[in-house]
Amino acid sequence: MTKPTESSPKRRGAGLNRRDFMIGGGAALGGAALLAACGDDDGGTTATTTTAAPTTTADTGPGSTTLGSNFSGEVPKAALAAAVAATGVETTINTIDHNTYQDNFNTYIQQPDDVVSWFAGYRMRAFAGKGVLGDISDVWSGLSGMSDGFRSASTALDGKQYFVPFYFYPWAVHYRKSLFADMGYSIPTTWGEFKALCDTMEGDGVIPLCAANDGRWPQMGMFDMINLRVNGYDYHVSLMGGNESWESAEVKNVFSTWEEILPYYQPDANGRAWEDSAVALGDKSAGMFLIGTFLADQYPAGEEIFEDLDFFLFPEINAEHGQDAIEAPIDGFMMAASPENETGAKALLGGLGSAPAIDAFLDVNPSVVAANSNANTSGYNSLQQSSATAVGSAKQIAQFLDRDTDPDFAAQVVGTGIADFLTSPGSIDTILADIEAKKQTFTFE
Repeated sequence: MTKPTESSPKRRGAGLNRRDFMIGGGAALGGAALLAACGDDDGGTTATTTTAAPTTTADTGPGSTTLGSNFSGEVPKAALAAAVAATGVETTINTIDHNTYQDNFNTYIQQPDDVVSWFAGYRMRAFAGKGVLGDISDVWSGLSGMSDGFRSASTALDGKQYFVPFYFYPWAVHYRKSLFADMGYSIPTTWGEFKALCDTMEGDGVIPLCAANDGRWPQMGMFDMINLRVNGYDYHVSLMGGNESWESAEVKNVFSTWEEILPYYQPDANGRAWEDSAVALGDKSAGMFLIGTFLADQYPAGEEIFEDLDFFLFPEINAEHGQDAIEAPIDGFMMAASPENETGAKALLGGLGSAPAIDAFLDVNPSVVAANSNANTSGYNSLQQSSATAVGSAKQIAQFLDRDTDPDFAAQVVGTGIADFLTSPGSIDTILADIEAKKQTFTFE
């Protein structure tokens, strides 16, 4: 079974700012089996089922329920089991590897578990609009410690809540502190400094940039960050909303800027999983990696690499926009439209939205930051503290390309276009014309 991957805005003027976001420190099994059957033929994407026993022997009241999970890596899977146990709701967790779950969610959600793991914002609203999710506004009435920003990210176009946030994590440029110290590297804050550092690393025999794009989502993060830095948050949001042309000078400028650093990439990015790039960062054969802080899942807490991991904000490219914007995806849970046990599902969702559940999760997986402001942050490691600071100081917060626009458009059109660009940068005009033409077949919010 593969390790977890994370994929992952809104229309102009409708995004989150840091004040909004701020951040406190039978049938169901059939659905899981069906989803597993959609995986590769190599047998690596089968479903696994575990039961999270309540931490108390008291009568759980709401009865048992099921949870469809994409927390498939060893550490996230164990952390989720701990969180579910902390809710006191007897729950069968049906786990599918993350890519299979994500790629086949349209099919799975037609016959899902009672509760399902998913993503906030557009990706939640798309399925709420299709009528396949259950209204959990009553669950929200009992939640404490959730900011208005998290409520907004959990609300569909009908004004009802369909999502319970669990945690968030920033995307940033990760590196090993010891490598930078030993080699005398300085943190770059501008595009010129960033490219100069890449040159220096290359001269030192270090591959400057980890590059992975298996699943055709990881490099969406590079597009997002360059677009945010070159054209700014408002333009990025408008582009994601279908209001700008992919053949515009602004978008072409993103790709021409991106092409400047392609020579510093690990070769064959499209054929590499992000976990493999994590190995290169860990053994210092590569120097930097733009990815979410879930990267830390690959390095056991307390071990040298985990403690040596740090990140810096993506560098400024256009002084007009500086380093104002950051990407911070929000992960959490939703309820099926017709769950087998609605009472149990809502009890589980309410529990997962509480501080004890995320505290239990973070005790096992300290790579993300709690959504609930009542969570215990006293034990946050340096990476979590830096994450909270980075997001809290950002002027604008995006989530991720495949969460900020129509998810099918992202996966079927833009993801393919980015993969084609990585293979053939000189074909970008044709690639962008194809994206723009296909965009016309999608309806945006």
